[in-house]
Amino acid sequence: MGQDLETALIELTDQYNASQDAVRVTLQNQGGYTENIDKYVQSGQGSRPEIVQMPEYMVQQIADSASVVPIGACIEASGYDTQRFLDRVLSAYATAGVQWSMPFNVSNPVLFYNKQVFRDAGLDPDDPPSSLEDLRDSSQAIVDSGAATYGMAYDSGQDSGGGWFLEQWFSKAGELYADNGNGRLAPATQVRYDRGFGTEVMSQVQSMITDGIAVTVGDNAGGQDALLKLASQTDPAAMTIATSAALGTVVSVVDQGLIPGITGDDIGVGPMPGPDGAPGVLVGGASLYIVADKGDPTTAASWDYIQHLVSAESQSFWAAETGYVPVRDDALELDPLQRVYRQDPRFKVAYDQLVEGREGPAGAGPVLGPLREVRSVTARAVAAIFSGADVQQSLTDAATQANALIADYNARNID
Repeated sequence: MGQDLETALIELTDQYNASQDAVRVTLQNQGGYTENIDKYVQSGQGSRPEIVQMPEYMVQQIADSASVVPIGACIEASGYDTQRFLDRVLSAYATAGVQWSMPFNVSNPVLFYNKQVFRDAGLDPDDPPSSLEDLRDSSQAIVDSGAATYGMAYDSGQDSGGGWFLEQWFSKAGELYADNGNGRLAPATQVRYDRGFGTEVMSQVQSMITDGIAVTVGDNAGGQDALLKLASQTDPAAMTIATSAALGTVVSVVDQGLIPGITGDDIGVGPMPGPDGAPGVLVGGASLYIVADKGDPTTAASWDYIQHLVSAESQSFWAAETGYVPVRDDALELDPLQRVYRQDPRFKVAYDQLVEGREGPAGAGPVLGPLREVRSVTARAVAAIFSGADVQQSLTDAATQANALIADYNARNID
C-alpha cells in the first residue's frame, strides 16, 4: 500500500490503536506484493508477522503452506456476523469449504477513458463500450476522426493485461480457466486458455493492435504505463483498462494538469469491456491472513484488528479514500462512501460490476498453487501475441509451461 492507500491504512490503524489499550498494531510496508510474498515464503514461521496481506493469486499457496489460522475458525469461534459481506468477495478466498483469509482491499479492472476525446470523435461520453466488439468500433471511430492516435492502450503485465485480464474475460464469459472447477472442486491439473475461447478473445485483442486502432505499452513495468498513455502529448490513446484502485489517484493527478485542457471530470469510468458485453468481474486486490503459532492472545488480537478494518465504518472510509470496493454492502449506507457514490458515480462502477458477477467456479476464478508463476508464463505469451505472434501457438506453448508448473507444484504439495 503506497501513496494515498498507505495514508488511509495508517489512519485506520491509528483509529484502532487509539480506541483501546490492549493491542498495539505496527504497520511495516514491504514495498509491494512481490517483495511481501518473497519475504514471507523465505522466512521461518517465527520471523513472520502476526498478520500478512496477500493478493488474490496467493490463496492456494498460502493454504498449502499450513502457516496461517483460517479466518473461518475465527469467525466461528467468535460468532462473527458475515451476513452483510458480499458473498462473492468471501468465496474468492475460500477453497474446499474453508475461509482462509479476510478480504480487505478489493479491486477489479475498469475502463478508464478520456471523455473529451469521445466528444471530439462524435461518441457519447456517457456511454463507454461494454463489449470487445464495441471497444473495437469505438477505437476505430476515434482513430478515423483524428481525436486520438489510438483508441485503446493495452499492456502485458502479469497482474494486469498479460495475466489477470485474461482470467477476467474467462469469468465474464462463464468459461473455466482451469480444470476441476477452476481448482475449487479439486486441485487443478491444467489450464484451459489454449482452447477455443482463449484463442478467440486474444485474436480479437491482437487484431485491434495489428490494425492500428490499439497499442501495447509493454509489460507495464511502471505500474501506470497504460494509464499514462492517455496523457501522451505525441500519440495518445483514448481508453485503457486498469485497476479500480487507481481511480482516486488518476482523478487527482489529472486535476493537477497532467493532460493539458483536461480536468479530472473529463476522465470517464465504465465497466471492463468483455466478451459480448457480459457483466461482472472477478475479485481482485488482497486479503488479510492471520499467521499461525503466535499464541492465542496474539491470534485474538490479530482477529480484533481485522474486525476493525472490515467494519462497515472502516470500509466506508477506506473505499471513499482509495477507490477500492467495500467488502460489505452496509458500508454504502454510511458516509463518507454514501456521499462519494452519490456525488461521483464513477467510484461505484467497480462495486456494481463486482456484485453482477457470476456465481460458481467460473465466477470465483482460478485457484492454482503456482498461479503467480502461471501468470508470468501467460504474460509472456500475451506480449508475443501483441507483437504479432501466432495466437494459437503462443497460447499452446504457454499452456504447456503452465501445466508443467502445476504438475510440479501438485507433486510437492499434495499427498
